[in-house]
Amino acid sequence: MDAVTIQILLKLTYLVASVFFIFGLKKMTHPKTAVMGNLLGGVGMAIAFTAALFDSNVEGYVFIVVGVIIGAGIGGVVATQIKMTSMPQLVALFNGFGGLGSVVVAGGALVASIFATTELIPGMGTPELLATGISGLIGAITFSGSLIAFAKLQELKAFKKPIRIPYQQLINLAIALALVGLVVALGTLSQPFSLPIFVMIVMASMLLGIFLTNPIGGADMPVVIALLNSYSGLAAAATGFVIGNDVLIISGSLVGASGIILTNIMCKAMNRSLSNVLFAVMDAGGVVGDADEIYKTVTRTSADDVAILLDSAQRVVIVPGYGLAVAQAQHAVRDMGKLLEEKDITVEYAIHPVAGRMPGHMNVLLAEADIDYDKLKEMDHINPTMDQVDVCIVIGANDVVNPVARTQKDSPIYGMPIIDVDKARTVIVIKRSLSPGFAGIPNPLFAAENTLMLFGDGQEAVMDIVNAIKED
Repeated sequence: MDAVTIQILLKLTYLVASVFFIFGLKKMTHPKTAVMGNLLGGVGMAIAFTAALFDSNVEGYVFIVVGVIIGAGIGGVVATQIKMTSMPQLVALFNGFGGLGSVVVAGGALVASIFATTELIPGMGTPELLATGISGLIGAITFSGSLIAFAKLQELKAFKKPIRIPYQQLINLAIALALVGLVVALGTLSQPFSLPIFVMIVMASMLLGIFLTNPIGGADMPVVIALLNSYSGLAAAATGFVIGNDVLIISGSLVGASGIILTNIMCKAMNRSLSNVLFAVMDAGGVVGDADEIYKTVTRTSADDVAILLDSAQRVVIVPGYGLAVAQAQHAVRDMGKLLEEKDITVEYAIHPVAGRMPGHMNVLLAEADIDYDKLKEMDHINPTMDQVDVCIVIGANDVVNPVARTQKDSPIYGMPIIDVDKARTVIVIKRSLSPGFAGIPNPLFAAENTLMLFGDGQEAVMDIVNAIKED
């Protein structure tokens, strides 16, 4: 088979792989088909990887096989051992290493172009050099920004609060303008300067990634995760132009576009504009209030009292939050829901778009416990009828149910859409303590007249309620 025929078949195979990616993304738009979407995406990647091995430009199969074995081994161990509460951190790392991979591949192609120019590795022209610079720029920003996001999600002490840097926006603008100049220089200057310029692009971009992610408050991390995911896709697409790989261009573009769409959805959920995210003007500042004064009227309750309230209810709404994930209470919540349904009580689950630490965190958590997808209600769907809810049980959620987002203009979360749990007839809040959420502010809901606080571990508290319902 001649080289031309091989290249034609290769491109057709890449097209088939791309179709799998597209249908995989389509399936991932709904929880019921998300698993199939993942499978289709995996099949597409397997097809693309296998086809790439037949490319005439590919050499060093031993290194490829060793790399695949090591990478698959690490990925398999991490995927099976990771806790659900740490999934957002894992996603951040995946985004980061995806960006780093783009930097390495683009840099490797540049080095080969400079020092190993052959018929198989021709010298780069201006379009390829510009794509190399863009790949290094976006990939490096993604890598360093993702590491900072990981540190914030992991709540590492040094990164819990943003590090204040004077004239942050002006510094970011100066670095961004310098990077534009460096990318243009990479595409126009002679070859001996290419590698040093690329290194400068990568180093400056890593610094910019740190500066862009550092000021962003913890409550806004779901937006950041979505944006960094988009960045990793754009970096991959740029790298595809560098090495002339069609499937990398297509898949990177799909990830970049879907990431931007998800970012926009998250921005709306947080009442932020995309420009706020891009220029990192989100701030955790503002007036937070005196916690002692706010919580002086808190009313405690017990599992037995909650069971009595539930027994007389007709409609119950459960609002999951990050605390539910930490306590691994999803299975206990499922059992409680089934017991209530056996009593002809309507049970629904209100899902805030940014509850948890990443988009869809609560959906995945409840799906793990085999809770019917149809019972998961989005915030916009549940809010109009929240005043018709007899009992609303909040488990581990805080910022996404904090009414100051509607009432207190000087609050750091003012304007953020929330689930209006305070409008329910009775609110049960299950928390270990009165500690603030990721935004670091008190929640007046806990001291409201219609709120009862059940203190304790989420899983244990729900199991106590389950036992009390059974004994009733």
